[in-house]
Amino acid sequence: MANECFVPRLPVDSESISFNDWLISYEKSHILKSICKQGSTKCCEKDDANCCELCHYQYSLELPHLPDMVFHKNRLVLKHKDGASLEFMPMDALALVANGKQQALEVACAQEWRETRSEQTMEEKFKPFDWTFTSTYQGTMNEKFRSEATEQTLNKFKLMQRENIIFYHDLTLYEDELHDHGISVMSVRIRVMPSGFFILLRHFLRIDNVLIRMHDTRFHHEVENDYILKEYIHREAPCSDLQSSVAFWTNPDEMQNYLPVKTKELQKLYFK
Repeated sequence: MANECFVPRLPVDSESISFNDWLISYEKSHILKSICKQGSTKCCEKDDANCCELCHYQYSLELPHLPDMVFHKNRLVLKHKDGASLEFMPMDALALVANGKQQALEVACAQEWRETRSEQTMEEKFKPFDWTFTSTYQGTMNEKFRSEATEQTLNKFKLMQRENIIFYHDLTLYEDELHDHGISVMSVRIRVMPSGFFILLRHFLRIDNVLIRMHDTRFHHEVENDYILKEYIHREAPCSDLQSSVAFWTNPDEMQNYLPVKTKELQKLYFK
């Protein structure tokens, strides 16, 4: 009998919870494969109904390269009984990576990063593609939400109070180590307490000895309100200005205290 190799289907980790008129759920699975199902030298046809997941991402995003690790099935979803929906998905996050739209960050290690990737056409070499995979993604909302600017800040005192955690999860959407010159990672985490829920969506970029950048979007809903308070903050500084915090360069939660704020926006997201 010929040898047979059985590869079991990788399980998808998922969980959901009903909370105060919200259905909150997540899915978590393996990273996107780096080779097309057709083989290393072929690609699926663009309009093929059976197009593999890798080719679907490449055709949809049209980026010269994808991050080392794309957790293509990871997503966090919040749905209100009245129809409002808030989702966090890697495809939508990567869709905001600059690709011919603006000048990409050019440092010495950028060219080295490119040379480690697959063969490139001349067009790709000169395209202002953001090799750091920086994204200003702030989640995906449907039309049932109504957004308005506000000066109301997050209730940090309430968020710091000790409460029973009903539901918690931390998902990575994508990650790239920039050829060992740092890290670029997009993640989302949620915690649900009796008083409400809190979400942190973060893109963290560290280019060693060059730059540290953070895009944080926080969502806080208190059960007595008919809105979610949203805070978006962009922080950034060259590493030369951050020598006093070297010990925390690999710790985004600590580094947010050392990085100057470049942009801050506050919004109320009404869902009723």
